[in-house]
Amino acid sequence: MNGKLITGLVGRVLRTEGILLFLPGIVGLIYQEWRSALIFGVLAVCLILLSIPLVRIGAKNERKRMQMKEGFVIVAMSWILASFFGCLPFFFSGSFDGLIDSFFEAVSGFTTTGSTILRNVETLDKSMLFWRSFTHWIGGMGILVFILGLMPNLGGSSVQLMKAESPGVAPGKLVPRLSESSRILYGIYMVLTVVLILLLLLTGMPLFDSIVHAMGTAGTGGFSIKNASIGAYHSVSAEVIIAVFMLLFGVNFNIYYYLLKKQWDDVKGNGELKVYGAIVLISVILIVVDIMPQVGSFWESVRLAFFNVSTIITTTGYGTADFNLWPTFSKLILVGLMLVGACGGSTGGGMKVGRIIILCRAAGREASQIVHPNMVRSIKTDGRVIEDKTVREVLVFFFIYMLIIVGAALLVSLDGFDAESSVTAVIAAISNIGPGLGVVGPAGNFADFSGISKLILSFCMLAGRLELFPMLVLMSPSSWKKDF
Repeated sequence: MNGKLITGLVGRVLRTEGILLFLPGIVGLIYQEWRSALIFGVLAVCLILLSIPLVRIGAKNERKRMQMKEGFVIVAMSWILASFFGCLPFFFSGSFDGLIDSFFEAVSGFTTTGSTILRNVETLDKSMLFWRSFTHWIGGMGILVFILGLMPNLGGSSVQLMKAESPGVAPGKLVPRLSESSRILYGIYMVLTVVLILLLLLTGMPLFDSIVHAMGTAGTGGFSIKNASIGAYHSVSAEVIIAVFMLLFGVNFNIYYYLLKKQWDDVKGNGELKVYGAIVLISVILIVVDIMPQVGSFWESVRLAFFNVSTIITTTGYGTADFNLWPTFSKLILVGLMLVGACGGSTGGGMKVGRIIILCRAAGREASQIVHPNMVRSIKTDGRVIEDKTVREVLVFFFIYMLIIVGAALLVSLDGFDAESSVTAVIAAISNIGPGLGVVGPAGNFADFSGISKLILSFCMLAGRLELFPMLVLMSPSSWKKDF
């Protein structure tokens, strides 16, 4: 384990976070929130100064070949430390009840989960509200992906960092240099965000509100500046625009690159995109049929179903209605969507549609081989054969994912909440969704959980966003040998 390399790259992450902390400080100055502006300014300077010796330690080691476990450790440590230092503005603002609550909120922001412990979000300063949503935007595409776009090429190190942080089955390069790929992805990300801001302005949403909600949508995070979330604006046009863009940000960003390059065959032949669209369509239809007797209007049922299916499958978590009050059938569909999540290579969470496809085809192959033992059948997606190694990795991922859900739910249940609340709180955390059912539904929050449960849920949020393995490698004793 190359300790100097790890220290240097983590230092770069902290330096970048320090620079970004100036932005909410500027927002504080604009709105004359002098105390909040001072908090952000002081923390930004302190973090930059802290990063200087760390970066110098690793300066001579960044060109050295990085092992996969080192990439996992760097990514896990970067996200944990970014969340810790990112929570300090909340802590020093006095709006949060202690360091654990502040850390939970920051983890929820960076991992684009959107779960909150705030009972009244509208009491926060605008600079704090901006920082909450900005953490979504930073974490949506990935902290290390952002750093790779700014840094010179790190050779093999770039590959390991991208593998450790990128969501989905297997990250790919759009162009030969990963740093250039990162810049292309962030370019697409920025353009879509700006377009969304402009469209929200056209609906009559104020500029500040449009910016923060666009960042939350882009990162599929879901932090709102209103207690009633998007429902507070009573704007059908804003709801439709946000619902559509949530689905767009739930698509693999490689698709947008293919569209720009007019590689139509790569777009039309993408199986994950087709299944993603089919799941959304079928879920909307089933929920419309189920809730229409309760809602009383077909078009209102369509509006509610479309928005909430979009917000759940993309793991954004914005709300326009309390689906806690819907029939059990619709709620179970939403729980299923929580587990499935968006496409790989998107800003969404969950297990990813690509993995679900592989799991289903692996199950089909096993069933066929029971009937025809001598048959040799390969698993294919998009016309390509999936290696057995990849299938095993997906099966292991699924097993660990479910194991964490069961283990964490058992621990969280010790707080005494009902099973529905405890289980869906964990699912909402590890799938990076935000709301669950019961006391953590769209109208509730996570404030009443104990400090230990909040730390467990924070681990679930980080593990889910980082695809499990970086956090598991970081916790593995074998990763911390004497050669570190």
